[in-house]
Amino acid sequence: MLLIGLTGGIGSGKSSVSARLAALGAVVVDADAIVRDVQEPGGAVLEAMVTRFGSGIIAANGVLDRQAVADVVFTDSAALADLNAIVHPAVGAEIARRLEVEAPTDHVVILDVPLLVESGRDDLAGLIVVDLDPEVAVARLVEHRGFRAEDARARIARQASREDRLARADFVIDNRGTPAELQVQALAAWTWIQTRR
Repeated sequence: MLLIGLTGGIGSGKSSVSARLAALGAVVVDADAIVRDVQEPGGAVLEAMVTRFGSGIIAANGVLDRQAVADVVFTDSAALADLNAIVHPAVGAEIARRLEVEAPTDHVVILDVPLLVESGRDDLAGLIVVDLDPEVAVARLVEHRGFRAEDARARIARQASREDRLARADFVIDNRGTPAELQVQALAAWTWIQTRR
């Protein structure tokens, strides 16, 4: 297994890059997707979240209301710490399980994690950072994902700085351009990944 990290601030386009690398043959371990999986109804993580934050975080259809959770935790650092203490161990365990499955293979495995720089993980063959001006990221989050601008800025403020991510990067993808330009850079990243073997 060749383990490559992929990270970027919220709204940077990391998921778009991840999807392009998957199309080129990578196996993607996506932390955000795992978070959604472990927060499904009936699971211990969602149960613990309801115990801590109350039933107001559950939508009428019985699934997690992510905006209700964001409204609580992104204005209260103690609440955010509590959320992380509930969610991160379950996500970490599932990531570890998936990497263990891939370990004996010769696959390129992309570890797609928003907080990869913050985690201090040091077992990567390389780190790709998807870079975007934070204000452009805010505008894209508002336009394409229905975020409120203040929520987007609060989330960005709680992540590693753009400068910290770039300082750790082995390969940078600049996502201020068009989807076609992003595709060209994803192909370049794939070529670079092959040199890490």
